[in-house]
Amino acid sequence: MEAPFSAMPQRILSSTGAARPPLLRLLIILTLLTLAVALWYLTRYSLRDEAGVQWSPPVEDRCDLHAAPCTARLGQGITLGLAVESDGPIRALERLPLEVRLAGIAAESARVDFVGRDMDMGLHRFPLEAMGGGVFRGEGQVAICTEAVMPWRAKVVVDTPQGRLGSWFDFEVARR
Repeated sequence: MEAPFSAMPQRILSSTGAARPPLLRLLIILTLLTLAVALWYLTRYSLRDEAGVQWSPPVEDRCDLHAAPCTARLGQGITLGLAVESDGPIRALERLPLEVRLAGIAAESARVDFVGRDMDMGLHRFPLEAMGGGVFRGEGQVAICTEAVMPWRAKVVVDTPQGRLGSWFDFEVARR
């Protein structure tokens, strides 16, 4: 006597009607996951938009953005300054007035990106408005973190006739 239909093992049929072996299904799933991760990295890289930026280190290793503006020399007599105008230390989730000052070259636009130094905190990009005379202003915000003290990097990028120029300034934010 034959076994009833429900006792037979079930197989998934492909669009052609042929059954797929379990190993093939696993390989298809792994391939799709690999493609998803690759697309995620590609998207993050293109959103950061850092290709073609000529980076210059800050003038001081330990500039304190909490207390005073920080500067960088971008070469050929060009200086870049970033000021975070806050009352006291920089705090997470507070609106921060930002000011970028550029001397020695004209710029079309400026932006500040806040990036977690030791932890991926996502993209926090703040375009600034041109005020004239090499001054750009806007507001930014640092994200909250579970760490007691979070190290951040403010990346400043300006678009100039010589290309995209930039520098970075490190600071820390203590959780309240």
